[in-house]
Amino acid sequence: MLEAAINVVSLQKSFPPARSGWRAFLQPFEKPSVVALAGISFEVRPGEAVALLGANGAGKSTLLRILATLLLPTGGRVQIAGHDAVLAPSAVRRQLGYHAGSDIGFYSRLTGRENLRFFGRLNHLSNALASQRMAHLAPQLHLEEGLDRQVRTLSSGTVQRLSLARALLHEPRVLLLDEPTRSLDAIAASEFRRFLKSEVLRSGDTSLLFASHTLPEVELLADRIAIIDAGRLLACDTLAALKRTTSAASLEEAFMRLTGRTPHLTAEEGSE
Repeated sequence: MLEAAINVVSLQKSFPPARSGWRAFLQPFEKPSVVALAGISFEVRPGEAVALLGANGAGKSTLLRILATLLLPTGGRVQIAGHDAVLAPSAVRRQLGYHAGSDIGFYSRLTGRENLRFFGRLNHLSNALASQRMAHLAPQLHLEEGLDRQVRTLSSGTVQRLSLARALLHEPRVLLLDEPTRSLDAIAASEFRRFLKSEVLRSGDTSLLFASHTLPEVELLADRIAIIDAGRLLACDTLAALKRTTSAASLEEAFMRLTGRTPHLTAEEGSE
């Protein structure tokens, strides 16, 4: 069997409680008590797309940030393409493309093209290869005009698309996306999903783990769906299997039966 692209074993993450005043001063010495992840285990196979589905605060973004080596886990183990995320973070980052909707990280006075060229060099791309990749990605993400403008002058939706281009620029083996279409209009979001499906996932060379609140997006892209609630993994299976085991007629109904919650749907619900 091929080695898992992502292997998560008994992953735990706790945070200290929020404090103010003198309690905040003592917070670094407090024992963590807010549980974000409570022993999650699953894997993403090579070439597979897995969706993380859960209510706000379920632990999806915390999980993705640990996988991206931006947070250290409290316990458990994470491997990306065979590399331990805690013991070998540099090796893990070389395999990753990561996009988080609210975490921009661009240099505002540089153009989009200059930013992507810079991040390409960080991922060991020559300027020529980075330019070639930008030329391929720009029309797919509607970035032709934004590439040559300073980032500070771009709309939030264009910056979001620029961030997606940054995650895809070096053709990573593992792609982590946190609500990738959250700031995109309905047409741009639909086109980006089709691009992911036809260009990024079709070859089977890239594994995708993404968090989304848009059920049509999950149904279109995901081979399997991981349902998370209060830091616990309730199920990880195909849509057909989830509906069968919960006797549900839809993904929304299966989600409600597993969690007892109504999923927070975006305005794009039913757009595809």
